[in-house]
Formats: sequence, structure tokens, C-alpha cells
Amino acid sequence: MSPAVTSDSRDPNAAPSPAVKRMLIGEPLDTEKLDGQLLPKKRALPIFASDALSSVAYAPQELLMILLLGGTAFMAFAPTVAAAVVVLLVVVVLSYRQLIKAYPSGGGDYEVARTNLGEKAGVVVASALLVDYVLTVAVSVSSGVDNIISALPALDPWRVELAVGFVILLVIVNLRGVREASQAFAIPTYVFIGSVALMIVTGLSRWAMGDAPVASSADFTVEAESLSQVAFILLLLRAFSSGCSALTGVEAVSNGVPAFRTPKIKNAQTTLVLMGGIAIALFAGLTALALIAGVHYAENPCKLIGFDCEAGPQPSLMAQVAAATFGGDSIFFFVIQAATACVLLLAANTAFNGFPLLGSVLARDSYAPKALNSRGDRLVFSNGMLILGGAAIAILVVFQANLTTLIQLYIIGVFVSFSLGQIGMVRHWRRELRLLKTRPAAARREATAGLVINSIGAAFTVAVLAIVTITKFTHGAWLVFLAMPVLAFLMIGVNRYYRDVEHEIEMDDSVKFGSSGDLAIILVGKLQKPVAKAIDYALAAKHEKTLAVHVAVTTDDIAELKADWEYHRMPVPLVVVDSPYRHYAGPLIGFIEKYREKHGPSVVTVYLPQYIVGHWWETPLHNRRARRIAQQLMMVHGVTVTLVPWLLDSSEIVYGRRSRPLPGDDRGGRVEQRHYGLVEHSES
Repeated sequence: MSPAVTSDSRDPNAAPSPAVKRMLIGEPLDTEKLDGQLLPKKRALPIFASDALSSVAYAPQELLMILLLGGTAFMAFAPTVAAAVVVLLVVVVLSYRQLIKAYPSGGGDYEVARTNLGEKAGVVVASALLVDYVLTVAVSVSSGVDNIISALPALDPWRVELAVGFVILLVIVNLRGVREASQAFAIPTYVFIGSVALMIVTGLSRWAMGDAPVASSADFTVEAESLSQVAFILLLLRAFSSGCSALTGVEAVSNGVPAFRTPKIKNAQTTLVLMGGIAIALFAGLTALALIAGVHYAENPCKLIGFDCEAGPQPSLMAQVAAATFGGDSIFFFVIQAATACVLLLAANTAFNGFPLLGSVLARDSYAPKALNSRGDRLVFSNGMLILGGAAIAILVVFQANLTTLIQLYIIGVFVSFSLGQIGMVRHWRRELRLLKTRPAAARREATAGLVINSIGAAFTVAVLAIVTITKFTHGAWLVFLAMPVLAFLMIGVNRYYRDVEHEIEMDDSVKFGSSGDLAIILVGKLQKPVAKAIDYALAAKHEKTLAVHVAVTTDDIAELKADWEYHRMPVPLVVVDSPYRHYAGPLIGFIEKYREKHGPSVVTVYLPQYIVGHWWETPLHNRRARRIAQQLMMVHGVTVTLVPWLLDSSEIVYGRRSRPLPGDDRGGRVEQRHYGLVEHSES
């Protein structure tokens, strides 16, 4: 195979990147600049916390929407349900502080589960997180588009197109690098935090002064259905599970510890606490303000008595609260809507950091293709980003960017990873306590505190997983339970494949080096410049013996080729191999076998000229035969294939150079081309 070549924008000899690629993602970065891409806390917060912070825009909405199914009287249970969500969020944040300290390498719940619970638990967590990251992009973008349409209802027919366009934009921004993405996302995130906090303070202040804001839907009612005791409990549990969407994104910080500046653990823990505190304050404040304003948001807006569902889409909870607090035509209303839409769209960015990082860890452990562990031009795991973007677009198209439908698929994966991660941490601390029996008391106290925190976290998250599964399974969550085992099965299959390949190619003492000769073969069709260049390369390599071989499928061209060979005094002998059945690789392989029978087990190098073109439409017009021959020759043991490129004039359009002249061109007065071709080696 050809040796790897690294290049950056400062290397004058590096092949230039395509102009469109440079324009979209920028010039390549030197690997040495990787440390400069690491994030300080103020930039890490919008990168890793945007998902958790943005969930306050739809978690209260989903919570109140489910409660309204039981009638407006059920809104009285909202404070209790919201308080349970806040308690759970506090427990999970404290639990993940422990996880970051114990496992800072970036594997997060996957690494914890794999290390403490075994391989199967690890791949289940990994599959759950991968599914959840894809759904994070789909749900966040759908919610962002929902808020845009709430402010501009005329865009409703373009819902899917807007969502897909935003995903493509996010992919491009993230491909430019983590540092540039943090700069682009920091301002909208902080504007969202500030504007929503201002709205909550203003609304609560008005309420305290006796001038409570009133939502446009406050007078709408619904026809309450009679509920049995079981249905009553299930409705409350379903509202709680929908409110738990506020917890999505908490795990992203633990998966992204390697992206922080040193001290990584301390910075990641601080960012996690800041994120949790802000999310709790915004979630609780927005829920309280929505209840004060009397927001009624229905799963089916046509069931709202008093609302004309044909006049336009139902305004989001955030839009109703902002309009009630500041007025629907005020500048603050549009600022909050714009900031909410931006942060919801940017919340998908959490997945664009978590998915590629997790993919690189899985690739490192041989559970995913090795390509996911390769950094792109801008020092990010670009392959993972492209896969994530493609999967999210597919889901948005299939589900028509419908937030209510997508939210039913959400948070299943994250609570699977929460639960197994916390159970794994409990086992981790138990093992640590056994090892710390003879260590100082302070270390044992710290491990005991970690055990208590993660035990509570495990109990809470397992309970919530059961609730979420029961309440969401029939509403579409079964698709997630179908996708997770399929992904886990594929990951184990990939791991077994890599394991078998490693075993197959592992070095041992049974390997014999018995080659006794060195033969070079230049494959010749007609005597042309590319063939002469291949001969030049073969002679420069100084093989023991060099032959030119022509596979003759007809007898018409043999005499002309031999005459040209003698006329130009070619420095290597020409051998003609007959091919009555018009095959090329088979007769050549037969010639090599006969040569080895006569001269011993020689190493054979076959030189194949190959055209390098500049236009896409030239590709199918050239090289098809050479590629087929190369693929068949590489199946023969002891045969190395060397592709000798000949740069056609059209290649100068793309690569900025043509092939160099043949020996003697400069002495013959012909114009010298100073750019040199490269030789690519492929070995069987």
C-alpha cells in the first residue's frame, strides 16, 4: 500500500485540497495544532451543554402536554412532576461528577459498563448512546424549526426542508473544527440563557406584583376523558417520563473530557455543574411561569376548545410564555424566539461532539470501523460527523420532522446508558473499597461517598428507565429497542472480524522468507510514453531481471509492437504471451508461474501504467483494464503491483501539474515539465 502522507496548508509540496472543500471547512491543520483545539470552560459550556440547556425549551412543554390529556385539572400535578424531574437531574449531575473523575478518557458510560459489567453491557450502552445521539440531532432540529414556525407560521410547509438544511449547516460548521464551532455557538447559547432568565425573572416579578402574565391559550379547555386509577397513574408517569427529556445531554460532558484543556477532570466537572445548575433553574422557572400564565399546549391542537387548528400551527410553550410576558409584537419576544430556535438547533451540536468521540473510542477498541478513529483536515473525527448527519437527515425525512412523534423515541437510549453506567460505577467503587482496605481513611471516605452517590443514581435511573419504557413503548419507543440490539450485534461482529484478522496476520516463527529471485514485469499494450515511464521506474529500482510483457489477444499488433520496440531501442527485452480467450490477468499469472517453476520462487513486481485525469467524465474512459488486472494480480502470493501514474494534461486543472518529461526530452529541445509523478505501491 502507498505510504501515508500528511500535509497542511504550510506545506508547499502538499497536494492542494479541492476549492469547494477549502471554502466550506477551511485549510487543513497541522497535527501539532491539536492542543490549540482544546476547549476552555467558557467555550466548552456551549459546546457540551447546549443539549441539556436547550431541553428546557421542550421538556416543560412535553410535560404539560401529557398532563393536559387528562384535562385542565391535571395541570395541578405539574409542580410535583417537575420537582421529581429536578431531583433526578441533581442526582444524575452528582453521579456523573464521579464518573468523570474515575474514567476521564472519553468513553463515558460505555467505558464504565465495559470495564465493570463486561463486553455485552458495554456494546449495549454504546448502541444506546449512538441511537440517542442521532435522535438528539433530529429532536433538537425539529424543536428549533418548531419555534421558528411559531414566530413565522408561513414557513410551516417547508418544515422538513428547513430541518434538513440546518443539519447540513451543522455538519459543515463542525467539520471546520471544535474551536471554530465553539466560537460560532457560544454567543447564541449565552444569549438564550440570558434572555430566558430575563423572561423568567420578569414574569415572576409581574406575578409577585399582582400583574401575572396571561398566555393566549389560557382560556382554551379540553374535554377530559374518564380515567381509571391505572390510567391516572400511567398518565402521571408518562408526564414524568416526558419531562425527563430535560436530562438529555448530561452524559455528553463525560464523553468529551479529552476535548477540555488541562486540568481536564476539574474543567469537565466544573462545566457539568454549571450546566446542571443552569438547566435546573431554567426548567423550574419556565415550568412555573407557564403554569402562572395558564399555558395549554395540546398533543392534538384540534382538541383545544377555542383554538382554530386550521388557522395555523399551535404556538410553542416558549412562544406563548414570551408573548404573555413581553407582548407578541415586542422585540424581546422575537429575541427569545430567535435565541430559542438557535440554541435548539445548536443543541444538536452536542451530538456532533459526542457521537464522533464515542465512535473513535469504539474504533480504538475494534467495535467500529477504524475509519472512525481518523481525524480529518481540521483535526476532528469527520467520518463520525458525516455518518451522524446522514442518519439524522434520514430520520427527519421519515418522520417529517414531527417533534411530537420524535420525542416518543427520545431518552430511551440515554436512560439505558445512564442505568448501566451507574450500575458499573457502583461495582467500580466496591472494587476500589476492597483495594483501599490498607490505604488512608481519606481515600476510603472518598470511595464510600462515590459509592453512595452512584448507588442513588443507579436506583433512580433504573426506576426512570422502567417508567420510560412502560409509558413510551407503544408510542414508538419499540423502534429504539429494535435498533439497539441490532447495533450491538453489528459491533460485536465487527470486533470478532478485527480479532480474526489480527490473529491471521500475527507475526510468528513459522513465517518463512524463501524468495530467491527478483523479477520486474512491465505490462505493455502499445509502446507509448506511459509505458516508457514505467520502464524508467523499473530500471531505476535495479531489479535482478526486468522484462516487458505484452499479452496478445490478437496477432495483428504484435509485429508493429516488435518493430516499435526495436526502432526505439528499448532497454529491456519484450516477451509476448498469447491469450486466445482474450483474457489479460490469467495469461500473465500463468507466465509468472512458469517463470517461477524454471527460476525458483522469485519476488515479482508488476508495473502498470495508469492515467491520472482532471475531469470526472474521463475516469470511466481510462484505467478500467489496469484496475481489473491489478485486483487479480494482488490475489497471487509474492506479487507486488506498482501503479505508475501518467498525469494527462487535464490533470493540471485539478492537481496543478502534469507528468515530467521522459529521459532525453530536455536534450531534444522539448519543453520541460518540472512536476514529478508519484508511484503508488499495492502488495498482495
